[in-house]
Amino acid sequence: MTNSIAEIEDAACLFIIGSNTTEAHPLIAHRVFKAHDKGAKIIIVDPRRIQLSLIADIHVRPNFGTDVALINGMMHEIVAKGLHDREFIAQRTEGFAELESMLGRFSPERAEEICGVPAATIREIAHLYATSQPSSILYTLGMTEHSHGVDNVKSLANLAMLCGQIGKPSSGVNPLRGQNNVQGACDMGALPNVLPGYQVVTNLGVRAKFEAAWGASPLPAEVGLTIPQMIDGLIEGSVKSMYIVGEDTALTDPDTHHIVHALESAEFLVVQDIFISETAKLADVVLPAACWAEKDGTFTCTERKVQRVRKAVEAPGEARPDWMILREVGARLGIPMNYDSPQEIFAEMASLSPIYGGISYQRIESEVLQWPCPTPDHGGTKYLHKGSFGRGLGLFSAIDFRPSEELPDEEYPFFLTTGRHYAHYNARTMTGRCPTLASEYSQAITQMHVNDAARLGVNNGDQIRISSRRGEVVSTARLGDIVPEGAIFMDFHFPEANSNVLLGTSLDPITKTPDYKVCAVRIEAA
Repeated sequence: MTNSIAEIEDAACLFIIGSNTTEAHPLIAHRVFKAHDKGAKIIIVDPRRIQLSLIADIHVRPNFGTDVALINGMMHEIVAKGLHDREFIAQRTEGFAELESMLGRFSPERAEEICGVPAATIREIAHLYATSQPSSILYTLGMTEHSHGVDNVKSLANLAMLCGQIGKPSSGVNPLRGQNNVQGACDMGALPNVLPGYQVVTNLGVRAKFEAAWGASPLPAEVGLTIPQMIDGLIEGSVKSMYIVGEDTALTDPDTHHIVHALESAEFLVVQDIFISETAKLADVVLPAACWAEKDGTFTCTERKVQRVRKAVEAPGEARPDWMILREVGARLGIPMNYDSPQEIFAEMASLSPIYGGISYQRIESEVLQWPCPTPDHGGTKYLHKGSFGRGLGLFSAIDFRPSEELPDEEYPFFLTTGRHYAHYNARTMTGRCPTLASEYSQAITQMHVNDAARLGVNNGDQIRISSRRGEVVSTARLGDIVPEGAIFMDFHFPEANSNVLLGTSLDPITKTPDYKVCAVRIEAA
């Protein structure tokens, strides 16, 4: 997040797109409700009728996968009516001329043709976002899990810079992370192209610094493989083995049959987890890890805040903290990692990562610190981009609209989009073992519009068969008007009706993120 969670409630306008906040981030949703109570205008952009729609000043329901067209239409109107922040653009950005030229092709009327939102509504939300001071954008996986996810996010950055709605309190572009410490994992280099602190692996000076600290030379100079590339590599034989930590890949990745085939093709598969997951069942070796309540360390949450985690109970049996398991594996591979505690590891990481340079266990015992915090006397950063951007000038990107790669047709006439429900997380590795949560939401449900159901002869609670080009699953129909006609919504919490079986392997060309949000399916009574 560019800004802090607490700042949400002081925004004058919240533009919430691709985020079912009450279900996926209920504590952040509480801040949204508080902002509403203080008079903030709420704009919801979601094809589904989500709970926040009930308090929204405007609920916009675009066609699936058309967010870029909608945002471009908004920006066209903002520029045409002179609502853009000329001073901010002149002093702090570059590339505006190219953006302005591209926007000339995206009148609200043309945007309407693509996204299905009336031009008048596009103009209304454009004026509301541009003229409210300050306005904040909240988004999550509904924007990123597309074959054009990078385009979506760059478009939001364009919108924020165009209106000067960034680099000040209660504004910004704020991705809401899907799990605790996803932010921290990325910070620590759990990405194929960076070392800890987002320092790129292709930089010779960066590699030299880590080589000296780790006594490892040379470090790889090339960018690593993405998950889809690794999966394909297992099948092709270019990847021989895989070590999976805390991820139930066999359930959570798209085109499940393809994923399972790949994992079964591995010459050697290691899974490190707290339970015997569906992925662990395929492993040659399972290493028992301690859960969050059984180990010490830190989390870095969605607002870049570093938080201490303290062990509450001892881990059962042979379970060990992840760092300790990795240390022992390294030792047996001839790679000594002489760490004795998470505190020691954190101190090394802070010494090598400038954004963490001033953060220590001692400080976070008594201070709330958000990176970047480069020095011990620095107070941390509540919001980013005050005065300047990391690259200097903010770069506008002229993003043209391109449709999702798999759209409904005569054979597969329905849109499928996927997500989570409040009671469960992802593959239910943890939440499915909690009796209270399991009883609250105990089976796979597919949301379907009542008019579609009537045409297909489906009643509420009936079993329906959902098919795609990759496979089929059977689920229970839940009828209503939450999803628009021509679409269904499914979760991926239950192995027996896992929506990921249906999803394709369309990827964003830059991040290689699969498209979890747009898929073509057929529906029939089971």
